[in-house]
Amino acid sequence: MATRKLRPAFKVGETTIHAGARATVDLPVSILSDHTPVTMSMHVVHGRRPGPVIFISAAVHGDEVIGVEIVRRLLRTPAIDRISGTLLVVPIVNSFGFINHSRYLPDRRDLNRSFPGSPHGSLAARLAHLFMTEIVARSECGIDLHSAAIQRTNLPQVRVSEGNDKTMAMAKAFGAPVILTSNVREGSLRAAAEAVGVNVLLYEAGEGLRFDEAGVRAGVAGILRVLHAKGMVSSRGISKAKVHPLACTSSHWERAPVGGLFRAFHSSGAHVEEGTMLGVVSDPFGEIEEEIRARSAGIIVGRTNMPIVNEGDALIHIAQVPSKVDGGARVEALTEQLEDDPLFGEDEII
Repeated sequence: MATRKLRPAFKVGETTIHAGARATVDLPVSILSDHTPVTMSMHVVHGRRPGPVIFISAAVHGDEVIGVEIVRRLLRTPAIDRISGTLLVVPIVNSFGFINHSRYLPDRRDLNRSFPGSPHGSLAARLAHLFMTEIVARSECGIDLHSAAIQRTNLPQVRVSEGNDKTMAMAKAFGAPVILTSNVREGSLRAAAEAVGVNVLLYEAGEGLRFDEAGVRAGVAGILRVLHAKGMVSSRGISKAKVHPLACTSSHWERAPVGGLFRAFHSSGAHVEEGTMLGVVSDPFGEIEEEIRARSAGIIVGRTNMPIVNEGDALIHIAQVPSKVDGGARVEALTEQLEDDPLFGEDEII
């Protein structure tokens, strides 16, 4: 009887992972001034059966911790143990920022503006280069997990590049409430990866330094749906997206016309019409109130959580909805879907 030939082993750094095995690998990054070594830790799940190599990354911005929780839950799901292909998971790309509860690296550089990096450049450039060579260059595609900055929050959403059919297919499979077309920024992971032929889907949800249960559950379910669409895992135990995501091609921020105290009248996910009162900015004496109204109809995909605002501060992020779509009904259905996404075990309740 013929024996089935095993897949070749997967080697990262000095570690070899055989087919059907999984392992955590520490890639050296640098040594701190007190001689403490810093590594970038990645978990490799190398399936017995052939399939694509996909990476999942989180905490490129060190204070965006929701992705770390998404990764933790993902690695505990039974479907991952029976994967086809190879999954490369980096829960904390920017460990410097993560430890310091900061978006940035110690040199005050934004890692997501430092790609593709350089082996001889700044600390940010070296970390970006390591990620590109050890993770991105070995992958077919990837999913990069983000949140809003501190004191802001984002509705669960995925972002894709205009005209990229492959990332759009991933976005539709992911099943987040909103698909937002956005331009890639120079120096970003998404831009650098696309330049070498690796498509990256960007997931945004929640707030910096906070967990958001709906955002976490939507993230885990969405990643599993993408892995299923890629033929890497079976559909068993994966919730199906019951409603098609809203595809939005443009968005804008409503900003504070004056400084003062901001009171918001709508939360993320709300559908608003043109002219809808979004909130007011008042002076501390209550003598002056400036109304904030929506310039166009759409869905609130992000907002500030900070009531103290200065003139020009971003307050409400609205994504425009196609005119033929009943945005209000679609948002309600998508909200129900988020609530129905499984917790993957009682111990996962926050």
